[in-house]
Amino acid sequence: MPTKTINNYLSLVKFSHTVFALPFAIIGYFLAITYTEAEFSFKLFGLIILCMIFARSAAMAFNRYIDRSIDIENARTAIREIPAGIVRPASALTFVIINSVLFILCTYFINPLCFYLSPVALLVVLGYSLTKRFTALCHLILGIGLALAPIGAYLAVTGEFAWLPLFFSFAVLFWVSGFDIIYALQDEEFDRSKDLHSIPVYLGKKGALLLSVMLHLFSAFFVIYAGFFAHFDLWYWVGVCVFCGLLIYQHLLVKPTDLSKVNLAFFTTNGIASVVFSVFVLIELLF
Repeated sequence: MPTKTINNYLSLVKFSHTVFALPFAIIGYFLAITYTEAEFSFKLFGLIILCMIFARSAAMAFNRYIDRSIDIENARTAIREIPAGIVRPASALTFVIINSVLFILCTYFINPLCFYLSPVALLVVLGYSLTKRFTALCHLILGIGLALAPIGAYLAVTGEFAWLPLFFSFAVLFWVSGFDIIYALQDEEFDRSKDLHSIPVYLGKKGALLLSVMLHLFSAFFVIYAGFFAHFDLWYWVGVCVFCGLLIYQHLLVKPTDLSKVNLAFFTTNGIASVVFSVFVLIELLF
């Protein structure tokens, strides 16, 4: 496949945004290694990474495919690959199917529980793209999709549920929901004109930002509670301070009357928060 074509598909699925959930999947994996008798396996670790890549690629490509008629009418999104004619809709749908099959195939080689749950996971991550057509809670559905990362990785190792990785899943749920509301502020007027649903449409900019703050407070609560629950020491709490500090920082960047720094708050700040937090958690777990 030509390099240009590969780059087009990487851009289609915003591959760089994998930085949001992938570090939490890695946390889930090493929680299982640390708190059970499981040993590190390069094969299993690689399969988990592939599952994350395939599931997210399928979800993002499906989002672009299903929203293509909406995106072409929005000045902000009209430059995306499908409305711009860079990737054909049929090709994008084929890409979704291939990644979905590869995701299920990877779960087959992990364990039976992950394999049986794989259609449920796909239903959540693919179904998100339809939700803004009928509910303002679409941001929470996206949060649930990414929240599968830590508990999914833990299940891949152990085949069993546990509270500690679930606390991290709840943290991801509220964190992602909160910053997706911030991102959706950009399209409030467009979404309202097209009868699309979002928290900014439902509550307005000021109300949406307030709800985002509340969701991020819940996220902070769960990372803090996880620390007390697991009796983590210094390095974990350094990570918590960075994570919570960046949550606060992104809310200082975005105002109801000034959305010029939404992209900085959405991608840069949250990407750094995820990576740095996971690094400190891994240092705590491994050293």
